[in-house]
Amino acid sequence: MEEYIRIGKIVNTHGIKGELRLLSNFKYKDRVFVQNRRIYIGDEKEEHIITSYRHHKVFEMITLEGFGNINEVLRFINKDVFVKKNDLNLGKKEFLDEDLINLNVIFNNEEVGYVVAVRQINPKNKIIEAMIHDKMTMIPYHEDFIKDVDLDNKKIELELIEGMI
Repeated sequence: MEEYIRIGKIVNTHGIKGELRLLSNFKYKDRVFVQNRRIYIGDEKEEHIITSYRHHKVFEMITLEGFGNINEVLRFINKDVFVKKNDLNLGKKEFLDEDLINLNVIFNNEEVGYVVAVRQINPKNKIIEAMIHDKMTMIPYHEDFIKDVDLDNKKIELELIEGMI
């Protein structure tokens, strides 16, 4: 079964020629917001092809093949946008936030818990919620704290500061 990854949400239109405004904090925007990329809109995963893309302020702006008028795209407002995970062609050391969930947490070469969730706390920052020693712990999602992610062995090695756990 195909796995779909949410890349953002259509929040409005722009102009009268059918351009759509998306809010997205997706990690690999350069791979999904490109001309001729297949995207899937809404819960029904309606397939469309991006014909143009540009970044404007905090928005990703796209137009879709076959749509050239604002009235034709109004139905997409407030719908989530997805891509197929296989279409991302992730490398060996590349991963999505969803991939971290349920990974075993390793600290000082010892398994201390597991990842429960990855949460966006504001537009620029995320946290990893992990159950460590039977206690929910919040860890900044930052390269200073994530030492290694090994999806094959289902583990994430963290470098934590004194007193964090």
